[in-house]
Amino acid sequence: MSNDKRFLELLGQTNQSPYLIDVDRAEGIYIYDKSGKPYMDMIAGVAVNNIGHNHPKVVKALKEQIDRHLHVMVYGEYIQDAQLLFAERLTSLLPDNLNCVYTVNSGTEAIEAALKLAKRVTGRTELISFRGSYHGSTHGAMSVSGNEVKKQAYRPLLPDVRFLKFNSIDDLKHITEKTAGVIIETVQGDAGVRVPDSSFLQALRERCNKTGAQLIFDEIQCGMGRTGKLFAFEHFGVVPDILTLGKALGGGMPIGAVVSSKENLWQFTYEPMLGHITTFGGHPVICAAGGACLDVLKNEIDLEEVERLGQLLESIISQNSEIREIRRIGMLFAFDMVSFERVEKVVKRCLEKGLISFWFLSHPYSFRLSPPLTISEAEILKASKIILESIEETKEL
Repeated sequence: MSNDKRFLELLGQTNQSPYLIDVDRAEGIYIYDKSGKPYMDMIAGVAVNNIGHNHPKVVKALKEQIDRHLHVMVYGEYIQDAQLLFAERLTSLLPDNLNCVYTVNSGTEAIEAALKLAKRVTGRTELISFRGSYHGSTHGAMSVSGNEVKKQAYRPLLPDVRFLKFNSIDDLKHITEKTAGVIIETVQGDAGVRVPDSSFLQALRERCNKTGAQLIFDEIQCGMGRTGKLFAFEHFGVVPDILTLGKALGGGMPIGAVVSSKENLWQFTYEPMLGHITTFGGHPVICAAGGACLDVLKNEIDLEEVERLGQLLESIISQNSEIREIRRIGMLFAFDMVSFERVEKVVKRCLEKGLISFWFLSHPYSFRLSPPLTISEAEILKASKIILESIEETKEL
């Protein structure tokens, strides 16, 4: 039986037409299939491989930790060097109030923990999110996500959830003394790269201060250098009470993190004890990779260059008349076209020509790019050429 048939029969599927690249290896911005064909990974595994595939420092850290030990105990009981070093490196990059880390296995798990933490800290039940949001596909994360098409088959979800209009200062009046937490993507990703006004986020911070609600920033996709800042909130001069991270944090390994104050996170330890638990969260091998990834982001990635190359790619693609609008921050892009059918043809042709792009679940008439932040100018020019050719070659199809 061929590998594609084995894949389709043995593994649960997420959609009816997967890419089916038969992966052999990956390095830098390239994935190679078993025939040797290279693919430019211009989505970085959907904003995961920000420092490229198989970065040597991450691989070295993984091998060194594997030689020492793997899982030894559920999270929170034993002292493990990899966890400590990871937490020290992460908190050293953050504002003073974000000084304590709870590591989990994925971004959506970080969201689940953040929602619980907001309720625990405030003693309240109401959660507020925003239209167009995407926070994950577990029940709690789905409950505060805005895509009703994805939610309707799984109701009932969490009660006491309210959705406000993204970027509307007037809607913030609905945040009250009943609100436990307000969760927002600092930059909305799945909605098609929606960047808020600084005045909106500042007003949101002020409203949470006034009402005592916990402000949760979801930077699972837009964090870790993706926007041209290490953390997206740095663009806006606003600091959350709770920060969720994932995707690129592990350098290609599965990880999520909830970051808050020590005072906040301590409340998971009593009334009840074990208020939040995880078996594999903080796994030493994953934390070793995360620590190495943070070192690379801090010391090897030029964030000004990320912005410059992002501008370059935008300027080239914008010259095509079929691109109706571009929304970009750093190296997170949405390119609007006339329809999903048109986007689908371009994405498929790019794949045939050895370039991986994608679309958005909640905004399918855009194609998305989020290349590794290690991409060179020459690679930007090569990718741009392939994308423009793909647009032109599919016009009459």
